[in-house]
Amino acid sequence: MARLLSLLLMLTLLAMAGAALAATAEAPLFASEAEAEQHCPTDLVVWVDAATRIYYYRGQNLYGSTKTGGFACRKELIGHGYRPNRTGR
Repeated sequence: MARLLSLLLMLTLLAMAGAALAATAEAPLFASEAEAEQHCPTDLVVWVDAATRIYYYRGQNLYGSTKTGGFACRKELIGHGYRPNRTGR
């Protein structure tokens, strides 16, 4: 009986973990500014460095130039652990 309860508890925890992962799906990244602008015409398009989870605004040095990244809609990044570049570069 204890083994069955342990198994049920483990299955419940796995199901909850899967639901949490599905709820925190990543924001979509696009290869070009045009694709991102088409996806979110009323939002600001930013460049996201996927490795550092930092995003850059147009005009900043690293905008569109980091090795890992893509263009994204700023509002979609909220709640996914991304943060703006704080150095202004």
